[in-house]
Amino acid sequence: MNKVLIIFLVFFNILAVAYLSVPLPHIPELTNSVRSTLPGDTTQLVNVSGFFTNLSRTEVITFYKANLNGPMRIQLNHPPEKSKEVITDTIQSYYLEEFVFPFKGSVFINGYDWQNDVFTKPEKRIANKLIYNGAEYQSKITVKTYPTTLPQRLIGFFGSELLLLAIFWCYRSFLTKHE
Repeated sequence: MNKVLIIFLVFFNILAVAYLSVPLPHIPELTNSVRSTLPGDTTQLVNVSGFFTNLSRTEVITFYKANLNGPMRIQLNHPPEKSKEVITDTIQSYYLEEFVFPFKGSVFINGYDWQNDVFTKPEKRIANKLIYNGAEYQSKITVKTYPTTLPQRLIGFFGSELLLLAIFWCYRSFLTKHE
């Protein structure tokens, strides 16, 4: 039994190191959009980029879902208020979605659609119209990545694995003492 467990752990760890060695997928620029050069969308905030577009939420998320693929990608939908914690406290938001790559990092996609702004009364939304370089846009998309380095990934994974093995060992020794 112990040999089988050791062989399983060795193969599992080889696969895990192979997964962790591959960096996050490259995040392409949003198609059918204009890259923002407004403050906060370029170098002021680390790993942030902004785009003005007329794409719908479904089209934006479908684009990123197609381009951020991986074997363990998890997609989460957060309340728009969380974007103030994740990106910047002055950001406007209609939706916030996250693509998590376990032990590798996360990519947050914040969308602001001025026509559907839930924080503004419908009759006052026109004041939030998105005009950039003389053109009107339906929404502004802000993308923020939280990447990790390879040493951080390995420490996080093997630390978690050791913790799980310690919990299993403690539980097993507890059961043998109470039998």
